[in-house]
Amino acid sequence: MKVLQVNKLYTPHIGGIERVIQDISEGLNDRYDIQVLVCQPKGKASDEVINGVRVHRSGSFGTYFSMPVSFSFISDFKKMSRDADIVHVHLPFPLGDLACLLSGYKGKVVISWHSDIVKQKKLMTLYKPVMNAFLKRADRIFVATEGHVKGSAYLKPYSNKCVVVPYGIDTESYEKAEAKPFLTEKLNNKTSKKLMFTGRLVYYKGIDVLIRALKDTEDSELFIAGEGVLKESLETEVRDGGLTDRVHFLGRLSDDDLKAAFRDCDIFILPSVENSEAFGIVQMEAMVYGHPVINTSLPTGVPYVSPDGVSGITVPPRDEKALADAINKLVHDDALREEYGRNAYRIVRERYASEKVLEKISGIYEDLLRK
Repeated sequence: MKVLQVNKLYTPHIGGIERVIQDISEGLNDRYDIQVLVCQPKGKASDEVINGVRVHRSGSFGTYFSMPVSFSFISDFKKMSRDADIVHVHLPFPLGDLACLLSGYKGKVVISWHSDIVKQKKLMTLYKPVMNAFLKRADRIFVATEGHVKGSAYLKPYSNKCVVVPYGIDTESYEKAEAKPFLTEKLNNKTSKKLMFTGRLVYYKGIDVLIRALKDTEDSELFIAGEGVLKESLETEVRDGGLTDRVHFLGRLSDDDLKAAFRDCDIFILPSVENSEAFGIVQMEAMVYGHPVINTSLPTGVPYVSPDGVSGITVPPRDEKALADAINKLVHDDALREEYGRNAYRIVRERYASEKVLEKISGIYEDLLRK
């Protein structure tokens, strides 16, 4: 079977969708003939082999409104899809929709719907007819949770095509990672519980809400791993709030250090405030180490990953008091924290282990070709 995976970008460019497509491509490459078509963020076309997977990056003039501008991508899609049994396109990626519709491709089309387009509302007026035509063309639409369909402004008319295929995590690689006191050694008060956030420092992550909530908590210090446009304003908020002794900005961490941080934290927090946060893979990265999660009740997949009252606490987005209360509750209740942590580990092993997810994807691919 020949499968063409299509996305905006591919590793080493970091992002949740990029990690998903890499996991699928590398995980199924020994079963199928996998190729990947993506764009350069900016620059000339290139071909390379990454961990055994053939990757073509179409040249682009740069990225505008979160989408690469690439005229060659459409012709590259037509050429690379010619012999493909299945084309698997990861959305949102309007150029991918357009390329497939214009290519004349007659084979099976799978869409992974990672999230609605939230921020570029004016552009949706132009894109929506193309998107709907592509959704009608699709044979299957993968969603990571039921919340992706229920909370989407666009998927409900195509719910009969939707199938839940959760994101996977290589649990063994996390469990084999080196254990070290990566966060503990940075504590100013060695008795503090270690709160952790990781992700891009951007508007929809709600990190400013988390920092303000921290003022009403005790016996804890917050570790923020990641970079982004809001870094300076967040640092200013920490200083103005008198929290410099309780908040640690770690910057961008290596994979090894990030795993060490996940293992060493006590509570993981994903305080996202907008539907742009569609799942939150980072929740699983903490859960695999047996840590509880505090997340928000967005109408997306976020609260499905770590259920409220099972593996953590879910609070309303932007609710500083509720977030502070949740932090205090888990910081001061060791038994509850440990119970939620055990449940978190079990959930990851049962629902999100990569080998189970890859088996499900493989089964759907093969079922499509039998029809």
